[in-house]
Amino acid sequence: MSEERRKRQQQREGVSDDKTKKTFVYVVIAILLAGAFFAGKHYKDHKYDSFAQCLASKNARMYGLYWCPHCIEQKERFSASFRYVPYVECAIKDKPGELAPECKAAGAKLFPSWQFGAEPPKEGVLSMEALSDKTGCSLP
Repeated sequence: MSEERRKRQQQREGVSDDKTKKTFVYVVIAILLAGAFFAGKHYKDHKYDSFAQCLASKNARMYGLYWCPHCIEQKERFSASFRYVPYVECAIKDKPGELAPECKAAGAKLFPSWQFGAEPPKEGVLSMEALSDKTGCSLP
């Protein structure tokens, strides 16, 4: 009888080991999928970091208004990389309709406006390709 008990116990332990192995495999797969998701999101959010830094080194500057939908669209094209773009906020929160002195001095009237060096500002949402052509910065 003790031999029968031993066989049953070994069979139960084998089933338990299989469940543990399957659970481990599922956990590893879930971790890998989560890692791939976050790596992809990080790449998407920071895809233009070096491009935006190059724009800054070429004296490109964006003038915008915090409430302007086209300015928001331009910023969204850069995603998290926008933090490297030299940006001048032209709206004065306490004085609607008035522009910041730096924006007036640059001649920015419509927004967004991009200034490249000493050139007058170029108005409108610019594609990444247009920014690349204007500055010589290479796109990722």
